[in-house]
Amino acid sequence: MRLHQLELTGFGPFRERQLVDFEAFERDGIFLITGRTGAGKSSILDGVCFALYGSVPRYEGGDKRLRSDHCAPEDPTEVRLEFTVGDRRWRVTRAPEYQRPARRGGGLTSEPTRAELEELVDGSWVGRAGKPRDVGLLLDEVLGLNAQQFQQVILLAQNRFSRFLLASGGERQSLLRALFGTRRYEEYVRELGERSKAGQRELEALGERARTLLDQAERLVGAHDLIPEPAADDAPVVELTARRAAVDLAEQRAAYRLDTLARERADADTVRAAAEAAHAERVALAKAQGELGRARARLVALEEAGAAIVHDRVRLAQARAAEGLRAPIEALRRAERAAVAAAERAAAADAAWDRVRPEALADEDPAVLVERLTGELAVATAAAAQESALAEAQTQLRAAEARADQLARDLEALDAQRAAVPAELARLAAELDAEREAAARRDPARAHHAELTGRLAAAEEAEKLARAQRDAEVAHRDAATVAAAAAARVAELLQRRLDGYAGELAATLVDGEPCAVCGATSHPSPAEPGDEPVTDDVLAAAETARDAAAARERIASESARAARERHGAAAARAGGQSAEALRDLLAAAAVDLTAADRAVAQRDALTRQHTELLALDAEAAASRDALDEALTAARTRSASLTATVAATRAVVDEARGDHADVAERVVHVTALREGARAVAEAREDAQRAEARVAEARDDARERLAASVFADAEEASAALLDPPSTERLADDIAAHESQLAATRARLLELELELAGAPDEPADTAGSQAALTAADEARTAALRAERDAQTLTVTLRELAVQIDDAYAGLAARAADAAAIARLADTVAGRAPNTMKMDLETFVLAAELEEIVTAANVRLGDMSSGRYRLQHTDARAARGAASGLGLEIMDAFTGQARPAQSLSGGETFLASLALALGLAEVVTARAGGVRLDTLFVDEGFGSLDDETLELAMRTLDELRQGGRTVGVISHVAAMKEQLPAQLAVEATAEGPSLIRQESVVPAGGA
Repeated sequence: MRLHQLELTGFGPFRERQLVDFEAFERDGIFLITGRTGAGKSSILDGVCFALYGSVPRYEGGDKRLRSDHCAPEDPTEVRLEFTVGDRRWRVTRAPEYQRPARRGGGLTSEPTRAELEELVDGSWVGRAGKPRDVGLLLDEVLGLNAQQFQQVILLAQNRFSRFLLASGGERQSLLRALFGTRRYEEYVRELGERSKAGQRELEALGERARTLLDQAERLVGAHDLIPEPAADDAPVVELTARRAAVDLAEQRAAYRLDTLARERADADTVRAAAEAAHAERVALAKAQGELGRARARLVALEEAGAAIVHDRVRLAQARAAEGLRAPIEALRRAERAAVAAAERAAAADAAWDRVRPEALADEDPAVLVERLTGELAVATAAAAQESALAEAQTQLRAAEARADQLARDLEALDAQRAAVPAELARLAAELDAEREAAARRDPARAHHAELTGRLAAAEEAEKLARAQRDAEVAHRDAATVAAAAAARVAELLQRRLDGYAGELAATLVDGEPCAVCGATSHPSPAEPGDEPVTDDVLAAAETARDAAAARERIASESARAARERHGAAAARAGGQSAEALRDLLAAAAVDLTAADRAVAQRDALTRQHTELLALDAEAAASRDALDEALTAARTRSASLTATVAATRAVVDEARGDHADVAERVVHVTALREGARAVAEAREDAQRAEARVAEARDDARERLAASVFADAEEASAALLDPPSTERLADDIAAHESQLAATRARLLELELELAGAPDEPADTAGSQAALTAADEARTAALRAERDAQTLTVTLRELAVQIDDAYAGLAARAADAAAIARLADTVAGRAPNTMKMDLETFVLAAELEEIVTAANVRLGDMSSGRYRLQHTDARAARGAASGLGLEIMDAFTGQARPAQSLSGGETFLASLALALGLAEVVTARAGGVRLDTLFVDEGFGSLDDETLELAMRTLDELRQGGRTVGVISHVAAMKEQLPAQLAVEATAEGPSLIRQESVVPAGGA
């Protein structure tokens, strides 16, 4: 993965758009991100992480203040990053949620989180995802690293890569678990534990089932007395084999008992069959004797009813003959009744017509009169509708005239009001011109006031920082004095040590033995030893004191330099003026600003009044036009209604005639027409009824002549209703059927009982014998069924007992194997290391990480230190198997990582982080790391160790990799010409400047 460009807008300390071009550093391979504390160096890495993952490592546990505090409400916030993974170039753009001015209604509204991912295809950017969730999912596939892995292998954030070295076993396990995704091994352990518990429960259930089955079989055997009770001196506890053999013996006895009871049941079946046959024979005889007597009595009754049946046959024949004349006779009677009713209605209609008919219409035909009156009624009805509308039209006419008068008055009043508007507009315009000139000075006054406020704060800060600067410089002077004295002391001791070497050597010379320097065996003038020899301990103590004093002097120098920079920056922001002078200027600026604000408020008020008056005048003009149009329309409508009322009144007067109104005439004509129509219709109905009577009478006369009846009265007397006819025919047919059947059955019974005794058969004795045989058979069946159930139950229980104990033995071996495996992967006995499966896997990964880290740590520590993985058991139940310790080659002993000094801890942590990056990258599918960042930590190294660390970082450039380093160390500024400077401006926001610094002494 290689980073190309980063754009930060309104993010962190950056208000304006800032561009970081990582491609510019590819030639150097390593570059420095420098700047004062708080300027925003780490915010560059925050922007990279936010663009890729939507999160920032520094804000994981607190408020996510991603938007710049220097932004105005309308300023945007956005991060854009271009990068390459493999051979595909991507551009991701993200913006956090923040408050911006609402486009409508005023106030603030939330700008939602947004994200966009694009790919460069053939020189053009093509969108691949446009929502935060979709962008995150696609980036997970593209990057191959999650946020935690990215921060451990690419973005070595401030104070984070030492956490892995100094963490406890449990903390290291959590971090490795997140990086390598080994939580599934924890699931394996949990699943094996559940399977082990389930196996134990199943084993217990099988044993309990076997015991339950055996107890059930013994209770069944005891309840049916299949085995005699044991003697009193027998052991109370019977062995399993004996109990199982007792069940087999009981089963055999139950089978023998079943055979015996089966034979007894067969004998009972034979006895019952014989008794049932004998009883059936007697019952049949008694039944036949009784039925013969009943048949003889039924035949006598049927023969006695024969005379009545003959009379019913004659009556049925007459009724069927008269049925053909029923319709014509009834039609004639209906026609006669209808003719009488029609004649009565005609007479009544004539009498009613005579009462309402005028004398002038006495000779006119009612039917012709109906047609003439219908035409008159149509004309009068139309005129009646106009008469009803006339009153409404008159009302509308009066309303239209009143509205026209009111509109004319409103128009005059509106013209009078508008006449005063031009003078008021001229007055407001004059006042507004005067206030605008004063209001135009507000923005310069506000800017001047804000500038003086910032300069005053800077001046007050500079006064405070001046005292801190003096204290820091005094401390630096004192520390420099002490360091110089310590260095002079070491030089003095070294000189004395050199001067005393000859005396020390002379003390070891022996006559006759060669000198270690010149090889001579005679020593005529050996040097005298010094009065105060300088030993190694004295020199080492002096050097230690010198180094400590030098370290303190460097710290004091850095503090003094930082104090001077802070004071200089504050004084520059104050503009070189004192706080007292700035307070006076700020007071005067506040007065000017207040006056300008007042002028702005007055200008805005006058502007609103002028605008409102113009709007009101425009509305009045529009209202006048509307009133004028409404007045014209009202007058037009009034004229139209006047003409309509006159025309309608003429039509109504003509249609009314001699009546009070048209409606009265409509009622009169309607009554005459209805009377004439009733007379005409009644006369027509009477004539049609007489014609139907004549037709019905002729039809009935013809049908009676062709029948067996003399007249209609005789035919009517012979008629029966349909239910009576059907009932009579059914009675005749039933009598004939019963008579024939009775005679046939009587003959059959007499033949059947020929030769049988005449005394009634006795069935009571045979029934008693059958009941006794049936009860005996039932008892035999019940006994056989119980014995069969007992035999089958014992046989099934024996099989289930054998299966249960066989399954118990087989399941016990499986459960034991699963339990041993579950305990082993969970870190319990027989696992002597007390290390669970996940920790075992992580320990293997940790060994690879340590191996990769030692390659770099050996170089940086000149072979002294080497990381060492330990799987020693931790105390008090802590996580075991993930320990780290430091092997010190000087002592040959391993010691905890916490015992390292600050600089040594930094080197070991850096080596471990780089090793972790290599292993995690390999596990992520071989992701190539072309860009790497290291944030702070170099200030704790001495010059020699810093040189080793820089050499290690320089090696990372091999293969085209670019390394970014964040540091305050001055030596790194001199060694790294490619730099990315983050500077805080006097106004507050920071700026990013890319530059190359030529080292001292360079060309």
